Amino acid sequence: MKINTVSFLKKTAVSGLAVLTLAASFAGCGSGSSASSQGASSKGAASSQTSAAKSSVEITNVSYDPTRELYENYNKLFQKHWKEKTGQDVTIVQSHGGSGKQARSVLEGNEADVVTLALEGDINELEKGGLIEPGWVKEFPKNSAPYTSTIVFLVRKGNPKHIKDWDDVVKSGVEVITPDPKSSGGARWNFLAAWAYANKKYGDENKAKEFVKALYGNVSVLDTGARGATTTFVENKKGDVLLAWENEAFLSQKEHPDEFEIVTPSLSILAQPSVAVVDSVVKKRGTEAVAKEYLSYLYSDEAQKLEGENFYRPSDPEILKQFSKTFDLNLKLVNIDDDFGGWDAATKKFFADGAIFDQIYKKK
Repeated sequence: MKINTVSFLKKTAVSGLAVLTLAASFAGCGSGSSASSQGASSKGAASSQTSAAKSSVEITNVSYDPTRELYENYNKLFQKHWKEKTGQDVTIVQSHGGSGKQARSVLEGNEADVVTLALEGDINELEKGGLIEPGWVKEFPKNSAPYTSTIVFLVRKGNPKHIKDWDDVVKSGVEVITPDPKSSGGARWNFLAAWAYANKKYGDENKAKEFVKALYGNVSVLDTGARGATTTFVENKKGDVLLAWENEAFLSQKEHPDEFEIVTPSLSILAQPSVAVVDSVVKKRGTEAVAKEYLSYLYSDEAQKLEGENFYRPSDPEILKQFSKTFDLNLKLVNIDDDFGGWDAATKKFFADGAIFDQIYKKK
C-alpha cells in the first residue's frame, strides 16, 4: 500500500462572469448544487438558431461534486480550442452537486447540453427518461469515460488510528466519513470498493454484508455528496478517516499543509465517471456540434494532461504513465462490469429502495 502526505484545497470561489442559482430540487452535496458560467453570455439568442449561425453560443455542463476545479480549468482550454476551430465564442455554464441528485435535476427539467457524472448508472437513468439516445456509452472512447479515479482513505497526519486497509475502518472506535450512496455517485464507488474487499476476503456474501454493516456503523456523518463529506472531514475536522475519491484526497494540498495523509488500500475499484450529450436538449437548442466537441476534446492530449494535473487518471495509457509518481499504478482494482455485472445489476442489488444498503444502514 502507498501512503502520501497531502493537505486540503479549500473550495475555490466560483469563476466566470455570472453566477446562476438553481432551484432547491437541484441541490447537491453540502450547501447544495452550484452553477457558474465562463465566457461571454449569449442567453438572448433564440434557441432555434444553430450554434454555427451565431457569433457566440452557450452550453450547460451538469456535473458531479468534485469536478469543480477540473472543469474550471478545462473550460478555459476548450474555449480557446473552439474559438480557434470555429471563430465562435462559447460560454460554459457549470452545475455541480451529488451525482444522483444532478441526474434527477436533469430529468426534472434542468436543461443540460452535456452531463459529466460520477457513474454510468446515473446517465442510464437519463436514457430511460428519453433524454439521451440508446448507445450513448459507445459515442466516445473508453465507454465514454475520458478519465478515471479510484477510492482511497484520507487520514490525519501521523495516522493516529493506524488505518492501513479496509479491515481497519470497521474496527470499533474508528469514526468514518463518507457520503450517502442514495444521492452521491462517489459514495456508491466507496460502498462497492468495501464490498469487493470483503467478498474477496471471505468468499461469502453474508459475511460481506456484515462487513459493510460494521463499516457504516462507524459512519458519523453521511453527507449528500463527496465535496460535502470532504468539507466535514477537513474543514470541520470531524472523523478519523474519509473514504474519498483519489482526486479529492490529492486536492487536499493548499489550505492545510502537512495535516493529512493518503492511505491506498490493498484493493479498490476502478471508478469510471461517464460523459454524454443530452440529445433532446442539444437538438432543441441547436448546440449539438459544440456539445459533442466539448466532450470529444476531453480525450485530446492537452486535456488528458490537464486531467492528470487535476488528479484524475487520464484514460490514455501513455499519458497516464507520465503521472506514475502521482498515482499508484500497481493498485489492484475491481471494476463494475466484471465484478458487479454492470450498473443496472449493482443498483438493483445494492442501492434500490429496500436493497442491501437499506438493509445494513440505520440513520442515526
